Amino acid sequence: MSSFRFAAVGDNCIDRLGAPIGRSLVGGNALNVAVQLARLGHDSFYFGAVGCDADGERTRAELAANRVAVEHLRAGQGSTASTDIKVLPSGERLIAAEDFGACAGYAPDQAELAILRAMDHVHIGWLDDGGALRRHLSRAGVSVSQDISVNADPADLGVEGLRIVFCSTEQRRAAAEAMAADLLSRGAGCAVVMRGAEGSMALTARERAETGIRPVEVLDTTGAGDSFIAGFLHAWLARKPLLQCLESGRDHAALACRHLGGFPQAGMPH
Repeated sequence: MSSFRFAAVGDNCIDRLGAPIGRSLVGGNALNVAVQLARLGHDSFYFGAVGCDADGERTRAELAANRVAVEHLRAGQGSTASTDIKVLPSGERLIAAEDFGACAGYAPDQAELAILRAMDHVHIGWLDDGGALRRHLSRAGVSVSQDISVNADPADLGVEGLRIVFCSTEQRRAAAEAMAADLLSRGAGCAVVMRGAEGSMALTARERAETGIRPVEVLDTTGAGDSFIAGFLHAWLARKPLLQCLESGRDHAALACRHLGGFPQAGMPH
């Protein structure tokens, strides 16, 4: 399969998993997608911001170790973002607290926008820019995706111009399909709904596909959705059929559930 030039823009953070795991890991939607695409053999670039602190250096080192280009990782004011994750007895993960730190207010500058316009595909994670990057790149004809489930502010939830929009829900199939249809009606080219243990579905104006999960022994679900996105994009850019794109996402999400965090890493105690 051919390699492509991918860029992921937006959030990174230090994920702090509570007891009984008690470890911290480098993560964040955009960062995890960038790493996973690099691990799949693509030229992967990360655009975002960290603090001038030890966690920022740790984030940069993890990206570089996974062959992600880091020349557009900005060391800015504030601390590196962090997320406290509560581990329930059932194994489910709940976000207990988030500090967006240096990610808040981040936006690519004019020189970086020019570089992004030359990418084969750009994925946007959490980004509090009111949709400015999405609109800029889509007007320039760039293939763009975004995971709207990691955003909360209505100003950042627009989908018009997105080649692919990803979202997550625990609703039943009919409600998930209605959600996908609504996203298409609002201007997305392809709507992908990740439904956790119920699998996933994708909808375009001409095609519908659905698949279940690949059962594995789950160690950690943190970042599984991000790995799904990377797997889906890996197949989508290779022009695979929609069902194969979902299956690629499914298989990469299953692999992610077998290790801590959004990609394999040692982590640190906290």
